[in-house]
Parts: sequence; C-alpha cells; structure tokens
Amino acid sequence: MVEEKKNEALEAEGEYRTAVEEAYDYVENFDILETITNVGNDEVFTPRKTVDMMLNSLPEEVWHNPDYKWLNPATKNGIFEREIAIRLDKGLEDVFPNVEKRRKHILQNMIYSIGQTKFTANVARRTLYYCSQANRKCDGIKANDGHYINGYAIGNGTWFKDEEGNIKTPCTNHDFEDSSGRKMPLNCTGDKRKKYKCKYCGITADSKYNDSYQREKYAYEFIHINHLVLLNHLKKRFEGEENMKFDIIIGNPPYQLQVNESGKGLGAVPIYQDFVKQAISLEPKYLVMIIPSRWFSGGVGLDDFRKEMLSDTHIKKLHDFTDSRDCFPGVDINGGVCYFLRDSTYSGPCEFTNVTSGVEDKKIRTLNEFDIFIRKNDALSIVKKVLEKKEKKLSATGGCSPQTPYGFLSTFEGNEKKTKDDDCEILTSKGWRFVARKEVIKGIDTIDLFKPMISKLTCEHAGTPDKSGMYRVLSRTELLKPSQICSQSYLIVCPQDTQEKATNALNYLKTKFVRFLIQLTLTGMNMSIDNFKFVPWLDFNETWNDQKLYKRYDLTEKEVQIIETLIREMN
Repeated sequence: MVEEKKNEALEAEGEYRTAVEEAYDYVENFDILETITNVGNDEVFTPRKTVDMMLNSLPEEVWHNPDYKWLNPATKNGIFEREIAIRLDKGLEDVFPNVEKRRKHILQNMIYSIGQTKFTANVARRTLYYCSQANRKCDGIKANDGHYINGYAIGNGTWFKDEEGNIKTPCTNHDFEDSSGRKMPLNCTGDKRKKYKCKYCGITADSKYNDSYQREKYAYEFIHINHLVLLNHLKKRFEGEENMKFDIIIGNPPYQLQVNESGKGLGAVPIYQDFVKQAISLEPKYLVMIIPSRWFSGGVGLDDFRKEMLSDTHIKKLHDFTDSRDCFPGVDINGGVCYFLRDSTYSGPCEFTNVTSGVEDKKIRTLNEFDIFIRKNDALSIVKKVLEKKEKKLSATGGCSPQTPYGFLSTFEGNEKKTKDDDCEILTSKGWRFVARKEVIKGIDTIDLFKPMISKLTCEHAGTPDKSGMYRVLSRTELLKPSQICSQSYLIVCPQDTQEKATNALNYLKTKFVRFLIQLTLTGMNMSIDNFKFVPWLDFNETWNDQKLYKRYDLTEKEVQIIETLIREMN
C-alpha cells in the first residue's frame, strides 16, 4: 500500500506548517506561492494576506455547510482554493469526523475552478491536489533518500477521473464579428482582420491574443460564454448534476486586455466588470471579488457597470484601498483596488471601508447617493453643501473642454516655424510649436479667448497621496493667450474674453477647495470633464480664494480642516 503523502493544501496544523514555523517567522511572512512572480499584466497573483481578508468578509456559516459549492472563475495559483479548503477542513469536522472522507468531499464536491490560462490551471492543481495531474498515482519510483521522484496527487490520484479534476484548463476561443454582427471569414487576412472584434472582450482579430503562434489566447472561458447558457456550460465542464448551483463565487479576475498596440488612442479596455456581471448572472448566495477601484467614477466601458454596482442593494461590504500595494505588494494599480461582498439574501446600505496610508475609515452608506462613488467618507457633508447651492457646474455647462480640446492627439508634433501670420501656437510634447489655423477642427470658438489650461494627467499618477498623505491634484497649469492652443495632453477650463477674468478662473482652479472637489472624483491618472461635476462655475469678474469659498459654502472648522489636511499648497 502506498503511503499517503502530506498535502500542503490541507495540512493546516500539520507538519508542513510546523516546518515552516521553524524557519524564523515564515508562518506569517512566507508562502511558497508568493515566490512565483507575476507572469504578465493579466496574471497578478493574489497574496495570502489579501485572500484571508476576502475570506474573512464571508459569514461564519459558509465554513460549516457541506452542501455549498465554491467557484473561482479565473484561478491563477490556487491560493484561494487552498485557503478555502483549509478552512472547510476545520469547519466540517463535526459533519465528517473522518479526515479522509472530509477532505475527499471538500475537493470532489465543493471546490471548483477554471484556470485563467493553461499555465495557471496547472499551478492551481499543483497547489490544491499536490500534483498538476489530479489523477496521477504513485509509480513507486524512489530516490536514494526515500522520497518518490515523480510525485502523485492527493488520495493517490484516485479522487478524480481525469487529470484536471475540478480545476479546468480554459477551452474557449475569441469570437470575432464586424460592426454588423457578421462572423469573420476563415480566410480573412492582413489589415481586413482589424475590423473584426471579439464580441465578448473587444480585442481585434489582429491582436497578439489571437496569434496562432502564442500558446495562451487569454480568451477567458468565464466571460466568453453567453450568460444565458453559462450555468449549463459549467455543469457539463464539471459533470455536475441537473440542479447544480454555485453558492459562493470568489476570486481575483483579470483586469484588462490590450486592444491597441500601436501606441495611439485607447490602449487597453477593462474586462473585470464582465467577470462580475457573469458571476451575478449565476445567482450565487455570496459573491466576493477584488477588482480595481476605477469603476467608482466610471470611464471607458465602466459607466453602466458603475450604475449597476451603485444601485445594487445586495452589496453588503465594500473594502477600498487607495494604494493597491496594500493588497498586492510591489504592484501599483492606478486608482487602487477594492473587494466587495455581495449577499443575495441581504438588501440595504453598505458597510464601506476606505484604507489610505494605513488608516481605516468605515461608514455605513447608501452607495448611489451620488452618480459617482466618493471614497472619502468625511467629505460627503462638504459635497452636499456645495450641491445645495444649486449652482451651475463646470461639467454640466461646457466649462471644461472634452478630451483633445482642439483635435490634436498627444503624439502631434506641429511645425517648428510659423508658415502664415494666423498660424496657431500649439503646446505639444515637443514644447511650443505651430499649426495652421485651418487644421484646427475642434474648439474653434475658443481659439481667440484667454484660456486656463491644465494637464490632463493628475499630479499623483497612481492616485495615491504623497508621503505626508496629501494631494496636489493638478500638475501643469498655464494661461493660454489668444491664438495659443494645446494637444490632447491638456484640458481647457473656463475660457474667458479678458485676461483678468481668465487669470481669476485659473487661480480659482488652484484653490484647495476646487482641487479637493476634483480629487474626490479621481480614481485614475487621467482627468476629464466628469471630474468637475462638483465644481461650481462662479463669476470670474471676482477673485476667489479658499477663505472666501469656505465662507460661501458655510464650511465648519472640521470640514475646512479636512480640506487643509488633504490638499497641499501649489507653488
């Protein structure tokens, strides 16, 4: 009889953990899975500390119910599955006193996953089943020191019928269509492939993800199946019974896919929202996922998702990290990350917690109080006071220009010399250049005005404060004179017919009060007209400073202090 090998996935209190304890403080700070570095932008492995936080958000009852089925729709290294198995192994002791039966039940009937790629599916099986082949039996070949050379799966490979077990290798492909919904012909080649996009994730047919020489296609199975047939698809994949249902869905889905590799225009599109939507369509009792926080303010591909999330009263907990490195050490995700608990049996306000510079700020909130989500709890009263005035806002009145205010991309270089007297001077990445007035296709009515200009990029590109916990928000600011324009790298705000009013407008934008209102809407490095939605458009015949603004909106000393301690001076 083959001796059963100790399994790292389930030996929570056994020899594996004991051996680790002997090596300094590894039980808290070391995990073999964390020695595997991230292998690409789409594969950011989740540390155990973060997994534990997410699992802790679930109610205690999940660890004592042997009938629940768990699903990770895009597993990477198997750490979610391993930590779930460890907790279930302890929680189900009363239900299955026999260790062998308990662990076999947990792995056979409770934990299911789909690999994000072929590689990650193998890693996850190695983590949970102790072998990348779930049905691998011991071949009896030993080394001189007595250990088995080739290894074998948990239960000596007898717990599963095939080598995948319940951790499946992804099996879907991209599905390409043109704008009319016509399928891409098999013989389509060259530039013709550019007009066909995957109807699920949006990549073009000429993308690197569709390269026949690349082993991994990143056609994530969970989101490349129509939501109406997704459950039936999963039943077949996992050989589930007719009434099979996933009670708990948990994971860290891929965040984005590159859609433009030329360096021009939109570079990548978010896809994490598709995983959340697909998961909700399966109607689990509990859903826990960690995703970027950029959805708080919407953006390309996220506006509808933001509205759906903010109006979802089943979201019981939302835990937000301004700095993603608090969850993923060494990984700087623009705008931070958050994880949420969606409980289908719950309906009501959400327990929201923001973590900034290690400080937790918790408050019970209604998520859809505003059309974007403000992550700073103590700022709500200030925003309400501003809105109560019912003044015109920059975003609602055209006070801020759209992206590419004059139609020139950031890559536009212009001419070094003037060719005609009426040429416009344009600020580009190369500095001040010239462009013929007739080439200006947007913002023509503002060319001959005085124009406050700000950089489209925020000062804090990653959305995190400086070492003192403060923000500057605006980076470059300048006043453009008549006939001066700018490229896509900048925004024009409140153009005026006189230099005096334009100067007043620019100084208004530099106040801590205005920058505070802008900062509340930021969850990314780029600013747009949407980030001015709380900023009033005042009379710029008058000069404005923070003291006048604090008084105008009747801010308390505490509210003033909130602004003063968050926004730093602009020199």
